[in-house]
Amino acid sequence: MAKILVADDETDLEALIKQKFRQKIREQQYEFVFAVNGKDALNKIEQHADIDIVLSDINMPEMDGLTLLGKLSESSPLIKSVIVSAYGDMENIRTAMNKGAFDFITKPINFDDLSLTIEKTIVQVSQMRQTLKAIKENNILKMYVDETVLNFMGSREFESSLIANETIDATIVFIDICRFTSISETEPADAVVNMLNHYFDVIVKEIIAQDGHVDKFMGDAVMAVFTGPFHLDRAIEVSIAVKTQINNLPEISNLASFVPQVSIGINSGEMISGNIGAASLRRLDYTVIGDTVNTAQRLQTAAKPGQVVINETCYEKVKQSFNCQFIGEVSLKNKSGMMKIYEVTG
Repeated sequence: MAKILVADDETDLEALIKQKFRQKIREQQYEFVFAVNGKDALNKIEQHADIDIVLSDINMPEMDGLTLLGKLSESSPLIKSVIVSAYGDMENIRTAMNKGAFDFITKPINFDDLSLTIEKTIVQVSQMRQTLKAIKENNILKMYVDETVLNFMGSREFESSLIANETIDATIVFIDICRFTSISETEPADAVVNMLNHYFDVIVKEIIAQDGHVDKFMGDAVMAVFTGPFHLDRAIEVSIAVKTQINNLPEISNLASFVPQVSIGINSGEMISGNIGAASLRRLDYTVIGDTVNTAQRLQTAAKPGQVVINETCYEKVKQSFNCQFIGEVSLKNKSGMMKIYEVTG
């Protein structure tokens, strides 16, 4: 049900609104709250935290509608405002829009137009709330979890889900931008940072497109986690897409000698997922640890520029779905014995 606040000093408007929208009210699709001016509207918003839309006149005593708009932009950015006023000149319209109004309707009110505007505004509010919910739940933000963020994110149940430690089955991908360190030693800081962020944008978009989560940025490398159905397959698809995208990036004019390439290591299996860090510093990362994670990083180190490397265990799982080429046996740091590795070629 959408909750709509109507701020207007015309006393007959409340009865008119209730009459025109009586079916929506009866069916519990809309609930209306009424205020006589901007100051009263702010008080009503404090009493009704779930208000979605404000329909506001401009000319009202104590606090006018344009001032109310400015206050709402600061205190309640998720509430969408629609100005309903007899002052329909371009100056008022532009002022209202610049202060954050979603739409503008002139009096006398055309209730068919008002009804369509309310429906359109409800859709916009719903999309904003869904986006916010997705952001809250996205594991990218779990890198920054501390008490303040948890309180912002809401319920105790949600807090408990964030701080829970568990063993999960997942796939880890390490993506390193090759030879970038040498560029960072010779180029201006702004150029280096802007270029690195551009490469990261390309990489992250591919990760998100396959429902992966960026666990952390490590210098010029990205660590991503994939969980859920076919997490290994999705991780490999992302890696191939990232390699192709980076290879197709145009050369930077003043860095013609630098051709961007990535080396990628992938490993899949069990790992511990938890909130790890120093509570005394209020710095905790929601991340994954374990041998599976370490091996993925070692495989990335073994990969040459332009290679996507997996071990034999992963190869056996995906050999029917992806073209793989045996590279050989390598010795990985802190791993006993030799490990067979494969390059995923497509």
